[in-house]
Amino acid sequence: MKTILNRKSIRKYKDMKISDEIVEELLRTGMAAPSAGNEQPWEFIVLRDKMLMKKITEVHPYSKMLLDANVAIVVCGDESKEIYKGFWVQDCSAATENILLAAEDNGLGAVWLGVYPIEDRVKGIKEILGLPAGVIPLSIIPIGYPNEEKKPADRFDKARIHYDKW
Repeated sequence: MKTILNRKSIRKYKDMKISDEIVEELLRTGMAAPSAGNEQPWEFIVLRDKMLMKKITEVHPYSKMLLDANVAIVVCGDESKEIYKGFWVQDCSAATENILLAAEDNGLGAVWLGVYPIEDRVKGIKEILGLPAGVIPLSIIPIGYPNEEKKPADRFDKARIHYDKW
């Protein structure tokens, strides 16, 4: 509960390397996400190449923090792995959230950058990363050691809770 309630979007990072072991742990948590029919349609691209990250900032207007991130994970859905059409979005969203929570739990900062369904972003990221047909980038997660202090938001709102009926 503490990790979930403490998670926040961090966009500023220190110039410190994140170990490959931690990156693998983050990916492991992404792959532990639930998926429709256990289809696991996700594919992950680990970015450390600053030139690639810079190119992404040219097609994704809200991705400038990639320039300071030590690593980023691109979460993609592979339509060829779908058992239930269209559920790749939910499955890959669950994987994205798991990675964000694992980053928080490891003392890292991260933020969810939406790619899909914005066509220009999808097309640009696919081209930059050489994604095959049928593999669609859902999100990019820049990750680093936080270089900003933020308090988690308390978003609990009883007015949004309905019991049995609206």
